[in-house]
Amino acid sequence: MEVRASHILVGSEEQAKDILNKINSGDDFAEAAKKYSKCPSGAKGGDLGFFGRGRMVKEFDKFCFSHKKDDVGVIKTEFGWHVIKVTGVKK
Repeated sequence: MEVRASHILVGSEEQAKDILNKINSGDDFAEAAKKYSKCPSGAKGGDLGFFGRGRMVKEFDKFCFSHKKDDVGVIKTEFGWHVIKVTGVKK
């Protein structure tokens, strides 16, 4: 199984939750990634493409493989705070 995800990497929980609220209120995820993300993937709307289990850090992997397409949430990893959106699932 593989999942496709996009993310927005920021420096604080407060900022991540603020961005999540904006997305849940109708803001476009990709545009928010371009505007706020500290990760180079932000230029591509946060898209990380498809990946298999074990390719990302543990917390990121756990979120992506335990949620379904279009789920959005906030997690913390060693890199900072992430707003993640699962954008696809392949069996």
